Amino acid sequence: MRLMTAADVDEVLSIEISVQSYPWTRGNFCDALASDYLCYVDETEGKISAYAVLLPGIDEAELLSIGVAAVQQRKGLGRMMLQKMLAIAGERQLTPVFLEVCAVNLAALALYRSTGFLEVGRRRGYYRNLEGNEDAVVMACDVTGMQNG
Repeated sequence: MRLMTAADVDEVLSIEISVQSYPWTRGNFCDALASDYLCYVDETEGKISAYAVLLPGIDEAELLSIGVAAVQQRKGLGRMMLQKMLAIAGERQLTPVFLEVCAVNLAALALYRSTGFLEVGRRRGYYRNLEGNEDAVVMACDVTGMQNG
């Protein structure tokens, strides 16, 4: 895993569009990099296979985006990226870490719960889709004591 650079944005955006129901734009990723968010990528055989963006606050953080290329899914890479981001937040004493996820994204909810996230709220009708709106589940994880490695 390494820091994301501006040169990575096209490849990251391609993954984002292919795996997210509500994808970020090129501008979102460029703004995150310019604003010193904690942006990381992981490479497999010379190609970016996963990415994550963490917004650091004064004493907490928010996981804004995380994605794994479709061909690399179901191999533990998403869990590894999530654990690394939580460890980085823990090292920087940014706790809790918050995130929001679409309530119908059962795979993501299971992953987040298995890594220590708990539901702390809901945003009704937050995500739009062709059938109407879906709720966002707001989750938090206490990363006190987590170490990178």
